[in-house]
Amino acid sequence: MEAPQYVAARVQRALAEDERTTELGIRVDIRGDQLYLRGQVVGSERRELIAEVAGEAAPELEVHNEIDVVDVREPMGEERL
Repeated sequence: MEAPQYVAARVQRALAEDERTTELGIRVDIRGDQLYLRGQVVGSERRELIAEVAGEAAPELEVHNEIDVVDVREPMGEERL
Protein backbone atom coordinates (compact mmCIF):
# COMPACT_ATOMS: atom_id res chain seq x y z
CA MET A 1 0.00 0.00 0.00
CA GLU A 2 1.25 3.45 -0.93
CA ALA A 3 2.10 5.83 1.94
CA PRO A 4 -0.66 8.39 2.67
CA GLN A 5 1.58 11.39 1.99
CA TYR A 6 2.37 10.04 -1.49
CA VAL A 7 -1.32 9.51 -2.25
CA ALA A 8 -2.10 13.05 -1.07
CA ALA A 9 0.71 14.43 -3.25
CA ARG A 10 -0.57 12.46 -6.26
CA VAL A 11 -4.08 13.87 -5.78
CA GLN A 12 -2.82 17.43 -5.30
CA ARG A 13 -0.75 17.10 -8.45
CA ALA A 14 -3.76 15.83 -10.38
CA LEU A 15 -5.85 18.77 -9.12
CA ALA A 16 -3.14 21.20 -10.23
CA GLU A 17 -2.46 19.64 -13.63
CA ASP A 18 -5.91 18.53 -14.79
CA GLU A 19 -7.34 21.09 -17.22
CA ARG A 20 -10.78 20.75 -15.60
CA THR A 21 -9.53 22.03 -12.25
CA THR A 22 -6.03 23.62 -12.31
CA GLU A 23 -6.46 24.02 -8.56
CA LEU A 24 -3.65 24.70 -6.10
CA GLY A 25 -5.60 25.77 -3.02
CA ILE A 26 -7.25 22.52 -1.93
CA ARG A 27 -5.96 20.59 1.08
CA VAL A 28 -5.91 16.81 0.69
CA ASP A 29 -5.84 14.60 3.80
CA ILE A 30 -5.68 10.82 3.79
CA ARG A 31 -6.87 8.75 6.74
CA GLY A 32 -6.88 5.04 6.12
CA ASP A 33 -9.03 4.46 3.04
CA GLN A 34 -10.66 7.90 3.30
CA LEU A 35 -9.67 10.99 1.29
CA TYR A 36 -10.75 14.40 2.59
CA LEU A 37 -10.84 17.52 0.43
CA ARG A 38 -10.88 20.88 2.22
CA GLY A 39 -10.71 24.46 1.01
CA GLN A 40 -12.81 27.09 -0.70
CA VAL A 41 -13.92 27.51 -4.30
CA VAL A 42 -16.30 29.73 -6.25
CA GLY A 43 -19.24 27.66 -7.48
CA SER A 44 -20.68 24.25 -6.75
CA GLU A 45 -19.77 22.97 -10.23
CA ARG A 46 -16.08 23.58 -9.49
CA ARG A 47 -16.47 21.81 -6.14
CA GLU A 48 -17.87 18.73 -7.89
CA LEU A 49 -15.17 18.72 -10.58
CA ILE A 50 -12.47 18.75 -7.90
CA ALA A 51 -14.05 15.73 -6.21
CA GLU A 52 -14.28 13.96 -9.57
CA VAL A 53 -10.61 14.54 -10.39
CA ALA A 54 -9.56 13.48 -6.88
CA GLY A 55 -11.59 10.28 -7.22
CA GLU A 56 -9.94 9.50 -10.54
CA ALA A 57 -6.47 10.09 -9.06
CA ALA A 58 -7.16 7.81 -6.07
CA PRO A 59 -9.94 5.39 -7.06
CA GLU A 60 -9.11 3.09 -4.16
CA LEU A 61 -10.21 5.72 -1.62
CA GLU A 62 -13.60 7.05 -0.56
CA VAL A 63 -13.72 10.80 -1.27
CA HIS A 64 -15.22 13.17 1.32
CA ASN A 65 -15.80 16.55 -0.29
CA GLU A 66 -15.66 19.13 2.52
CA ILE A 67 -14.91 22.05 0.20
CA ASP A 68 -16.84 25.24 0.94
CA VAL A 69 -18.44 27.24 -1.86
CA VAL A 70 -17.93 30.98 -1.38
CA ASP A 71 -20.07 33.70 -2.87
CA VAL A 72 -18.03 36.32 -4.71
CA ARG A 73 -19.92 39.30 -6.05
CA GLU A 74 -19.05 42.50 -7.85
CA PRO A 75 -18.74 45.54 -5.57
CA MET A 76 -22.01 47.38 -5.04
CA GLY A 77 -20.47 50.79 -5.56
CA GLU A 78 -17.37 52.86 -5.41
CA GLU A 79 -15.24 52.54 -2.28
CA ARG A 80 -14.37 55.85 -0.64
CA LEU A 81 -11.01 56.16 1.05
